[in-house]
Amino acid sequence: MATPVELLKQAQDARDAANLALAKAEAALAAAGGVGAAAAGIDPIVFQLAIFALAVAVGYYVVWSVTPALHTPLMSVTNAISSVIVVGALLAVGVSAAPEMGNGPLWAKAMGFLALILAAVNIFGGFLVTERMLAMYKKKG
Repeated sequence: MATPVELLKQAQDARDAANLALAKAEAALAAAGGVGAAAAGIDPIVFQLAIFALAVAVGYYVVWSVTPALHTPLMSVTNAISSVIVVGALLAVGVSAAPEMGNGPLWAKAMGFLALILAAVNIFGGFLVTERMLAMYKKKG
């Protein structure tokens, strides 16, 4: 077992290596002009829309290829993801409650409220579907 002095030396060596890697990454980013050469001429909105379209396509194929036996665990994961969305939506809606954050734009609050409503519906529907799926396995009588 390593002594505390050896552990401290190892931690300092790891920190020095991380600082060196960070310095090299910053130098590479500065040399590239802040963006990759391939994405330099692409509008950020188009880039984000392309990512959104790919996420929709992948999500569609993933959800429709799930077997019924895996539906209940999938709904549990979906409910967990939706609960994270609820936390983010609450932060977006309540940004004016934090004085250090300033008063956010109205459209951001509206989008946060819409995300809050949709995520709440998704969570509630997920619990209903899960309850219905589990009721299929209960003995009747």
